Amino acid sequence: MSLTARILLLLALLLAALPSAQAGVANAPGANLEVSLITYGPGETYWERFGHDAIELRDSVGGEAINFNYGVFDFDERGFLFNFARGRMHYLMDAAPTEMDQRYYVESGRSVTRQSLALTAEQASALRDFLLWNLRPENVRYDYDYYADNCTTRVRDALNRALGGILQKQLEARSGGMTYRQQTARLMSAQPWLMLILDLGLGPYADQPLNAWQESFLPMVLEHELAHTQVSDGQGGMRPLAQDGQLISPNRLAVPPDQAPDLRLPLALAGLVFAALLVLAARFWPIGLALLGSAYLIAAGIVGVLLLVLWTLTTHHSAWANANLLLFNPLAFALLPTLWRTRRGMAASRWADKIIVLQLLALVVAVLLHLLPGVVQQNQPWLLFALPCWLALSWSLRRGLRKLYT
Repeated sequence: MSLTARILLLLALLLAALPSAQAGVANAPGANLEVSLITYGPGETYWERFGHDAIELRDSVGGEAINFNYGVFDFDERGFLFNFARGRMHYLMDAAPTEMDQRYYVESGRSVTRQSLALTAEQASALRDFLLWNLRPENVRYDYDYYADNCTTRVRDALNRALGGILQKQLEARSGGMTYRQQTARLMSAQPWLMLILDLGLGPYADQPLNAWQESFLPMVLEHELAHTQVSDGQGGMRPLAQDGQLISPNRLAVPPDQAPDLRLPLALAGLVFAALLVLAARFWPIGLALLGSAYLIAAGIVGVLLLVLWTLTTHHSAWANANLLLFNPLAFALLPTLWRTRRGMAASRWADKIIVLQLLALVVAVLLHLLPGVVQQNQPWLLFALPCWLALSWSLRRGLRKLYT
């Protein structure tokens, strides 16, 4: 754990140990606790693009306000990068005075919004006790998952626990607006290369229809859904759980688009351009065909290896069973010798012809998957890119093979 995290954790533990005679969040009666959701807008760094949030507990009598959040990680943790690659990241819960916690976000230009939540005294007290229990050293760590168990789902679950499950019940009854893939592309669109890499690596899990409970893995979605949640007013009626958000600090950064970019046309055009270059090189520039073809085959092989590793050796379930393996796979490496032998007029083994046919069959399967009912993964952009590239490369190689065999 980093020094800063240790200091903040120690501070929170000291708060929990304060004597009852001293006013504060840790010992205030539930009737004096004001509960709010603090939502921070997206930042500029890639791990900040999804935004962040925290639960604020404020003692209305003593004035103390503490932010509880689940978004602390430590680059210096032993094996952090290896665990990150395996999908076994360890995150920490943290607590800090509200003003201290918000200072970074205000200074970096990210929006800060407060939503007051209408919890009863008993619910506020139960939430406080749970958060302090969760802050203990033996409970503070958790295994992070991008979509199913992150800093926002932990906040959501803590609120749902205090509310007796009513939040989950209402949110599961509403349909979500986007899929995991669409939300990821939308929020990462400011960094196109990273957006494309993530989209390429996401499997069918990322395309499942979501309800509002699942889509509340995002802070901005949770903020929106809380504003449309109803709770009992104690008199037989219902009232809104959350008031309209109070803007504490405005956003000064570029705002993510409302919708995910459509990658089909850009990648289709890129595939057609690359295919045209391969065909022209096959006719007029043999060394150019070898260079361009090698670049594609090496890239396809590397992508295939990485997709296989993500599926078989990691817990990144959002990358499992990725149909892009039909388009990019390690078999591409086997065609590299054939590509260079045809350039130099050397005989190529006939099994290379079988590999080409096998890859073309894989393309047919990839196309058919989108015609069958029940297919989830939306990888049309990569299919539109890979299809002309493989057709052009296969034509160029088989054209060379025919010349050698005749």
